[in-house]
Parts: sequence; C-alpha cells; structure tokens
Amino acid sequence: MYQQQGHGNFLSAMTPAVRLILLTNVVLFIFTYLYNGSGGIRLQDILGLHYPSSDLFKPYQIVTHMFMHANFIHLAFNMYALWMFGKYIEMRWGASRFFIYYMVTGLGAAALHTLVQYIEIQSLMSEMSQSDIDSVMREGSAALQAGKNFQATQLAELNFLINIPTVGASGAVFGILLAFGMMYPDVRMYLFFIPVPIKAKWLVIGYGVLELINGMSNVQGDNVAHFAHLGGMLFGFIFIKVWGLTDNRNRRN
Repeated sequence: MYQQQGHGNFLSAMTPAVRLILLTNVVLFIFTYLYNGSGGIRLQDILGLHYPSSDLFKPYQIVTHMFMHANFIHLAFNMYALWMFGKYIEMRWGASRFFIYYMVTGLGAAALHTLVQYIEIQSLMSEMSQSDIDSVMREGSAALQAGKNFQATQLAELNFLINIPTVGASGAVFGILLAFGMMYPDVRMYLFFIPVPIKAKWLVIGYGVLELINGMSNVQGDNVAHFAHLGGMLFGFIFIKVWGLTDNRNRRN
C-alpha cells in the first residue's frame, strides 16, 4: 500500500496496543470463517453493526463491529495500515492514549455512518407505503438470512440498509491515517501506482476528499461505508485538537 522513504528497520517493531488490536481482528476473522453457519451461528450477524431498528441490532455491536471483517482482502488492508502507521502514533502517545484514540475514532465512524443511514432510510420510507415498510420490518432480516430479498427495488434497498451488518476497522484506521498526517505532515510517502513521493499531509487530505466525493455520489454496489471513513477522520481531528496532541510536550501519558 505505502512505503516510507528512508526508514529501514523502523517498521520492524510492533507496539503493544497495535499488536493487541491486530491479533483480536485476526482471531475473530479465523473464527468467523471456521464456524460461519455452524449450528446456525453467523458471527458477522452477531458482532457486525446493524441499524438500530433491525431485529438483529444489539448495543454491543457498536464496539464489536470494529473487530470484524468481510473477507481476507478487507482484513489485510486494514491490518497493514494499522501496523504501518499505528505504531508511530503509539510510540509518540503511549499505548493507553493510542488505544483510546482508536476506539473513539471507531465509534465516531459508526456514529456518522448510522446518521447517514438514517437520512437514506427516511428518504426511502417517504416514497413507500406503510404496508411496504411494515413488510420490510417484519420479514426483512429473515429473508436475508435465508439468502433472499424483496424483488421490488425500493424494498430490497431498504432491507439492505436496515438489516445488512457493517463490519471493519476502516473508520479507526482512517483516524490513524489522519493522526499520522497531523503528527508527521512532511514525511514523504510512496504510493505503488504513483512514482513521485507525496507528503503525508497531502495524502491524508486527498483521501478525505476522495471519500467525501464517493460518499456524496452514493456509489452503488461498492459496499464501502465512505462516511464511516470520514467519521473516523472527523472524530480523530477533534480528539487531537481537544487533547492538544500535536504539541510535542504532550507525547506520553
């Protein structure tokens, strides 16, 4: 994904909080695919974040969804970014503050994502009859668990919004990317597909703009929670500013 310029063995160490988060994600991913469907248990439905009006919603999912992933590529990219950037932030702030930051940005991502879901759901419902809405609320989750969905486009879309779980550490990872850009703005990074080095601050800004464009254009079928990524960055920015973490005098707990 990225390569940092001029730091040889600086990437070799894995800091304690990064190690704990990474191992938790990997272990849950292994359990998900070893026992998926066994005895009627689907960990993604149990631990993934559902919209609050879904029959499958549980309050603990607000936290647990951050440690679940849809597939190996999803897990690999998130954990690589966590390892690549997170250790620099943890070494500067300390493990406890880094872990709090990680959780706050993940929760902030979930909050903004859910708010956007609410707006989309209300917009859909305003164009539907009450009987159709009741059908989705009554039958939607069972249909999806059986591998089915409504034939009518609006009903199917509403059912997906309410009953498909959101999973992944991407919101918190985007928060870490923002923190790296703020802590080390002038570090030059290489993207695989761009031969010219880019300063970290411009990389972060570019990612933020790209996610905003993709979120506002409401890209269909990409299955990416773009506003969750923006939520992680937004709450990360607030967290850093409130705690004054860009001040070199406040590097450790």
